[in-house]
Amino acid sequence: MTDSTDTRIVRHSPSRGAGSPDVWGIYEPDTGSIQYVCADPSTRQAALVDVVLNYDPRSAATSEESLEQVLGIVADNGLEVAWILDTHPHADHLMASARLHERTGAPTAIGEKVREIADLWRDLYHAPDAFDPDSAFSRLFAHGETFALGDLEVAVTLSPGHTLGSITYRCGDAAFVHDTLMHADVGTSRTDFPGGSAAMLWDSIQDILSLPGDTRLFVGHDYGGPDRDAPAWEATVAEHRANNPHVKDGTKREDWIARREARDETLPLPDRMLAALQINLDGGRKPAPEADGHSYLKIPLDRF
Repeated sequence: MTDSTDTRIVRHSPSRGAGSPDVWGIYEPDTGSIQYVCADPSTRQAALVDVVLNYDPRSAATSEESLEQVLGIVADNGLEVAWILDTHPHADHLMASARLHERTGAPTAIGEKVREIADLWRDLYHAPDAFDPDSAFSRLFAHGETFALGDLEVAVTLSPGHTLGSITYRCGDAAFVHDTLMHADVGTSRTDFPGGSAAMLWDSIQDILSLPGDTRLFVGHDYGGPDRDAPAWEATVAEHRANNPHVKDGTKREDWIARREARDETLPLPDRMLAALQINLDGGRKPAPEADGHSYLKIPLDRF
């Protein structure tokens, strides 16, 4: 795997052979997010996973640098976008799904429990008529569903805890495990957002760590590690089970839950969250322009 010279780091994790996808990880430095291109080497069909629409919370300005970089990787490698996938409605970045759909025509998808997440946030935004995930996304996946990516099969697993509707996509020996695990030298992800649960996340992580030991796990975020400054996002199941300081083999469920909940109590809200959920629950679409041609966000005061 090699880094690009771009400040937005790109790494290619090559296919290991039949049934194994090529994976490119693209680091978005403002939010520590990792975006992915997962491609079938034989048909060149690709899925884009958790791509970021850039947002500056100081000026409330959006831009498309990350989206353009991802589509540049698609073009440079002769790929065809077949799917636009999100693992959950992100709290720390805006989703690029709607814009990618406009650019490529590929269907968008997320887990079906996004309907329940939308119910929570309609109340928090006091917006009873907002958010219709069934129309905002092309497909809402149920736990256990599969779909084709060229000649490869992608399996969908419900992995709640970070949110109640987070899903994992597994394609051959690659699994996109989003905000469950952090990198193998860091630990695990927070569970304190509305609908989150440390107990559920523990169970989700154990399901992930029961996959074959050589499965490549691709996480959703990285903010550096104890002995490194460069971002990292790929490790095998075996590496997590041997080294992950939160959930390596021998860790007790009750100890981890207590540790996770104590840590979460100290964490501030992501600075983009109240903007992001309002857009992401509508598939990455900005609110409809008002009479002056501009879109506006509704931000709840004193709710958190």
